[in-house]
Amino acid sequence: MDIDFPLILVVLVLLTGLIWLVDRVMLLPKRMITIEKFKQRKSESQKQEASFEEAIETLRREHIVVEYSISFFPVLLLVLVLRSFLVEPFQIPTGSMIPTLAIGDFILVNKYTYGIRLPVLGTKIIGVGEPKNGDIMVFIPPHETKYFIKRVIGIPGDRIVYKDKKLYINGAEAPQEFVARLPPHNPTYLLYREKIGEERHYIQKNLFEHEELREWDIPVGYYFMMGDNRDRSSDSRFWGLVPEENIVGKAFAIWIHKDPGWNLPGFSRNAWIE
Repeated sequence: MDIDFPLILVVLVLLTGLIWLVDRVMLLPKRMITIEKFKQRKSESQKQEASFEEAIETLRREHIVVEYSISFFPVLLLVLVLRSFLVEPFQIPTGSMIPTLAIGDFILVNKYTYGIRLPVLGTKIIGVGEPKNGDIMVFIPPHETKYFIKRVIGIPGDRIVYKDKKLYINGAEAPQEFVARLPPHNPTYLLYREKIGEERHYIQKNLFEHEELREWDIPVGYYFMMGDNRDRSSDSRFWGLVPEENIVGKAFAIWIHKDPGWNLPGFSRNAWIE
């Protein structure tokens, strides 16, 4: 079961903020009135005793739920702002972006490159920029509710053709430079360096798989996405185009990597993402 962390975070911020507000507006004034009445009942000599100060502190103290809410609210609010509008961490769960991204990579996603959006709802409230071909984008696909990460291949107005495992964007072939056979002695994959727009990146093709000619016209408000592991990627070729409102952000860096299982995380793959 996938956990909707953004929704949980928003609920916690609203809940702790509401408790803090109720305490300041309603409960705190009542406590102060109780303290004043308590002081009036005590003589000057009693007010000098240590037990008097302890009693005042007890009357002033918030309920444990209120105390924790006041402590956690600013922290949760800061996390919500950073995660919703600036940078969000994301872990790569599959090999669909090999060789660019590996299973276990932890990446950072810029949340404002493509516009400021409301948390959970995803509604754009401030336009900043638009995805361009070659970007690596995190999004919610039309058939799932969890995050996916792929490369932008087609933007609104583009015509995409995929023939003999080569891309044609608006009639122009995306250049591919052969790099290597993997593994060298008994190859099953071919490694290429491809250029889409201004971006150069590595892609991987299966040596023994073929794909028929396919074509797509990208309408306004939609994007065509593909994985760099071309024959091992569930992407727009199979489940369709990504609507603009499903965009999450642009991936820009690998900050840590952890191999599956009982392995410690490391920094050997730290790099900017191409």
